[in-house]
Amino acid sequence: MLRDDQPPPAEPGGNPAAEPAKEPATDPATDPAALARVRRKVTVATAIGNFVEWFDSGAYAVMSATIAVLFFPQFDPAAALLATWAIFAAGFIARPLGALFFGHYGDRIGRNRALALSVLCMSGSTFAIGLLPGYATIGLAAPVLLLLMRTVQGFSTGGEYTGASSFIMEYAPADRRARYASAVPLTVGVAAVAGSLVGVVLTGSLSEEALYSWGWRVPFLIAGPLGVIGLYLRSRLDDTPVFREMQRSEEVRSSPLRDAFRLSGRQILTLFGYSITNAIGYYFMSSYMISYMSESLHFSKTEALLTSVVSMLAYSLLCPFAAMASDRFGRRPMLLTACLGFVLLTVPAFALMGTGLAGAMLGTSVLAMLVAVIGTSNVPAMVEMFPAQLRASGSAVGYTAAYVLFGGTAPFVATWLVTTSGSPVSPAYYLMGAAAVGAVVIIAAFRETKDLPLTRTTVR
Repeated sequence: MLRDDQPPPAEPGGNPAAEPAKEPATDPATDPAALARVRRKVTVATAIGNFVEWFDSGAYAVMSATIAVLFFPQFDPAAALLATWAIFAAGFIARPLGALFFGHYGDRIGRNRALALSVLCMSGSTFAIGLLPGYATIGLAAPVLLLLMRTVQGFSTGGEYTGASSFIMEYAPADRRARYASAVPLTVGVAAVAGSLVGVVLTGSLSEEALYSWGWRVPFLIAGPLGVIGLYLRSRLDDTPVFREMQRSEEVRSSPLRDAFRLSGRQILTLFGYSITNAIGYYFMSSYMISYMSESLHFSKTEALLTSVVSMLAYSLLCPFAAMASDRFGRRPMLLTACLGFVLLTVPAFALMGTGLAGAMLGTSVLAMLVAVIGTSNVPAMVEMFPAQLRASGSAVGYTAAYVLFGGTAPFVATWLVTTSGSPVSPAYYLMGAAAVGAVVIIAAFRETKDLPLTRTTVR
């Protein structure tokens, strides 16, 4: 059985004429320099593929206000925006199916094959959104087609985040798992910054007529070439040493999804309980704030997008440092710190947003940094809490369920709260309540995972 601190084993011999070599001729199992090169390649491939997935998903959020105008009748602009967020949330309905499919696929067939398929589905559906005609051209068929493409996006995203987390951590050194795994949340932030910058450039440089006629399509059409790059890089890597060892030991389960529910129910529920905070916090930060600032606080679209860029930069810059703290102090203290931070700081952060542009940048950055703290410990924790044979399935179910029920609906719920209450601070109490629940779950049910071996085959 392979230990976490051992290098990946050499692959069994095969027919070089039938399959091109994917790794250097030097054996990573016996050469530390070769092992370092493999880990760098794994990190880059995981990061770029994850960037593609989340840039594509973020493109919808960046252009949400424009989509509301183009894909829905304009009898009531507020209703059109709600409908836009409803379709955004509806895409999350497909996430559980994607999580079940890709989680089972990752545990049964391989981590890397599942990741290659997910990036193909995401980039293809996003590219298709960029080609859709609007409501003025095809009527109700426009939002129906938009819903269909968002469903495919949601399906592919259901297995991406947890699959990429398992893949990179099963290659990582045992004492630096969170630092390696931070490439996953970090590239989510970088993708959001890139998407927001594209939005800033388009809204700031194009006339309203040009933006509505073709400019809004640009972030979606970029998905095509990005998807090809991500697919190529992922297809050039072997699967993880942990999964290959399971194959050699004949320990791959025939029904990992069923076994995850049967054997790891407590871990799935614990992951779900505290991931609610992560889910709502992330989608407030990355998706809702753009429309919130322009519609509720009456900032210009350019100011709202610039604020999003600043907050996502704060998130991205903190990710590696929060990950180092997680490797040193453990997952449980960092997760609890983030939840308590949301309880104490969310209302002041929302109040700051109403004081002007500088206050808005500071308030959103505070929330973004708390999301970085919880996210960089959530990634390694959700991988570590499941045994090797059930890892992709168990983590995908628990994490994705929280994002489906609470993350995807967060912009809709927040918009509804502001509309019905008339208070722009009302969404803050929703996030605070979720964080309080998360803190209780961590205190009562979460068991520290930092030192658990990733090669274990039993539930702990």
